[in-house]
Amino acid sequence: MKAWRLATLVVIAAVWCSHCGQLMAAAGVASSAAATVDNGRIRAQLMSQHDVMISSEVEGKIAQLPLKEGDAFKRGQLLVGFDCDLYAAQLRKAQAAADSAAKVYAVNEKLSALHSVGELDVARADAEAKEADAEGAYMSLMVSRCQVKAPFSGRVSKRVVSQYEYVQVGKPLLQIVDTEDLEVKLIVPSRWLRWLRVGTPLRVHIDDLDTDYAAGIVRVGARVDPVSQTVEVSARIKGHHAELLPGMSGWVRFPGHE
Repeated sequence: MKAWRLATLVVIAAVWCSHCGQLMAAAGVASSAAATVDNGRIRAQLMSQHDVMISSEVEGKIAQLPLKEGDAFKRGQLLVGFDCDLYAAQLRKAQAAADSAAKVYAVNEKLSALHSVGELDVARADAEAKEADAEGAYMSLMVSRCQVKAPFSGRVSKRVVSQYEYVQVGKPLLQIVDTEDLEVKLIVPSRWLRWLRVGTPLRVHIDDLDTDYAAGIVRVGARVDPVSQTVEVSARIKGHHAELLPGMSGWVRFPGHE
């Protein structure tokens, strides 16, 4: 019996020591983080506000694909152009049908005033004219979707399709990233909320470029992590800098709070 109890105590001690090691490791991480804070620096990373995979809204052959991976573009610039001859022909047909239906309705209205046609004929002509208009509007929308234009200025990060390829609706075409509206993401100790506010100035050192930039806090996280007692903060670098890219990282300092 004593031997059994001794073995049990040994197992309990081993488990306890295992947890001790985990606690000591966690304490080491905490102390390391504290040392970083004491040095007045916080690790940060540049992130894009928009990182989007553009997909096809029409079925057809790609006629224009002017950009390659890494190419820059401006808002409203053509990204992908489809062969739109079929949709354009269907639009002309729909517009002709809408014009014809509108004329029939106009004639029926005049005949109704002369009591030559009944109200049901006028109502039917009206419904057919509205249906033809709706079909024309639908085809006009399809034609507009034959040209995919950039929703913002940025760069192509990935090209999924090739020119002259025939694609279905929903097919991914290009992944694009906004390189102008970048934010600096960092996680700070929650105790800094005593003085950190929207508008608080800071300095960002980007390691990739070995360059410092002036920035300011634009957003403070809505919750504090209960385990690490930290909060996420977003900042924005002042001015436009074409050399900055999403994914770059560096260190942040808060002048006057180091």
